[in-house]
Amino acid sequence: MSIFRKLGWFFKQERKHYFYGVTALILVALVQLAPPKIIGIIIDEIANKNISIQTIGLWIAILILAAIGQYTFRYIWRMNIWGSAARLEKDLRRQLFEHFTRMDHVFYQKYRTGDLMAHATNDLNAIQNVAGAGILTFADSLITGGATIIAMVLFVDWRLTLIALIPLPLLAVTSRILGSKLHDAFRESQEAFSTINDKAQESITGMKVIKTFGQEKEDLADFAEKASDAIVKNRRVNYLDALFDPFITLIIGISYALTIIVGGNFIMQGEITIGQLVSFISYIGMLVWPMFAIGRLFNVLERGNASYDRVNELLHEKTHIVERIDAIKEPAKGTLTMALTAFTYPKDEQATLKDIHFSINEGDTLGIVGKTGAGKTTILKLLMREYDNYEGKITFGGHDNKDYSLDALMKSIGYVPQDHFLFSMTIRDNIRFASPDFTQEEVEQAADMAYINEDITAFPEGYDTMVGERGVSLSGGQKQRLSIARALIVNPELLILDDALSAVDAKTEEAILKNLKAARNDKTTIISAHRLSSVMHAKEIIVIEEGRIVERGSHDNLLLANGWYKRMWDKQQLEAKIEGSES
Repeated sequence: MSIFRKLGWFFKQERKHYFYGVTALILVALVQLAPPKIIGIIIDEIANKNISIQTIGLWIAILILAAIGQYTFRYIWRMNIWGSAARLEKDLRRQLFEHFTRMDHVFYQKYRTGDLMAHATNDLNAIQNVAGAGILTFADSLITGGATIIAMVLFVDWRLTLIALIPLPLLAVTSRILGSKLHDAFRESQEAFSTINDKAQESITGMKVIKTFGQEKEDLADFAEKASDAIVKNRRVNYLDALFDPFITLIIGISYALTIIVGGNFIMQGEITIGQLVSFISYIGMLVWPMFAIGRLFNVLERGNASYDRVNELLHEKTHIVERIDAIKEPAKGTLTMALTAFTYPKDEQATLKDIHFSINEGDTLGIVGKTGAGKTTILKLLMREYDNYEGKITFGGHDNKDYSLDALMKSIGYVPQDHFLFSMTIRDNIRFASPDFTQEEVEQAADMAYINEDITAFPEGYDTMVGERGVSLSGGQKQRLSIARALIVNPELLILDDALSAVDAKTEEAILKNLKAARNDKTTIISAHRLSSVMHAKEIIVIEEGRIVERGSHDNLLLANGWYKRMWDKQQLEAKIEGSES
């Protein structure tokens, strides 16, 4: 029952609707007491030969009114209780999604995508059932059961009622034992479902790689293993759940047997009539639902309790990026400076970056190059405040990066990541993703700068072409250039290109860089790249090796230094000549 306490905030919020719903349940319980009593009266009148057409007509009219009353009150409780449950699911879904948007990279490294999807679907449905079916079965079992027992005492015989209820304590004991086990089993079942969800998402996303390496059978075997584990855990939930109904049926059967034996004896002694015994047996039949409801109640509550704990655990996760109360709301602008002593990723022991110092004036371009894994992307992540646990200081426009609100900082930055994510919408809407208010002219202008406009207009549907999930209908170079156009359309103070030109040819790369230089002569640009031709026009280039700056200077100065940059430049130039001669 602790789940009711945990959802107390919601029940207070919806107290008016639940009051109407429970009131309607009470009225249903009272109205449905009439038919068994009326049937008993009719049987006694038939037995005593006192029945008449007028009397039968009167009782039938009352039964019809009782049926109409039950219909009306059931409609009222359904609208209020089920409606409130739907609002709970909507409210929690909104809270969860808003929470996801506020979380940082540490959170998404901790939780898998499939696991988060399971929380947002199965777990929320289980919680909704508590506010709907849980409240219904709890209130209805108490109200209907209580009203029925009172009617049995008042309308028939209190001694017969006590005898019929003798088996009920067994139900309470069994429910408590099975309920605890069901809670643990359902939590394990939900975790297994999360694992399957994550595996399916991973396999679908990486299907091209799976097929390329011929790993279909192995991947299918891995999925089958996880599915089998989930089936085993679900079977345990179903096994525990299935123990309730047969046990309740046994209790009801014992009650019927005791009623017929003792009630028949009472009739022989003249203490009750045949009609009263028929009414009593009808009332026992009405107790069947409250008893089954108790079994269902423990199922619903334990499932909901396990799911609420899982969702609540997510909602209590805190982002490591915390805005200051007096954070600057104006977008950042001006000189960008990084004076970093050291940075270590969470749970890592060794520092990823050490002694990184550079300054970029407004309108200048900085190039960042180095081997794979040297720390180039990490520098960019720190500039965008994906992590705050570094030693040193980063300033933008004379203010510490941490002094800005996240909205203000991110509005100043246009970022094109290595992994070019596109949404399942039109090309136009992908480019103007930052704001649907951008005009077609502005969209085309951004596409021109990214050297993708001609490709788009060559499509049969032009800018209305639908992009498949994650951009699967486009080539790698087209996806990169669309991502660049999406960043350029907002005209950011700081444009960050993280190896964003790797999938385009040299001619296209040169055209894009030329457009950027012409259109952004008063804006700051940072280009991280493996291809040195992408950064050769930068005012300053820094070479990163094992998290440190080992070379810095302009393109010409670095060639004269005869270090890593010079060796890599010569290698790439030779490769370009070989490719050119082969073509």
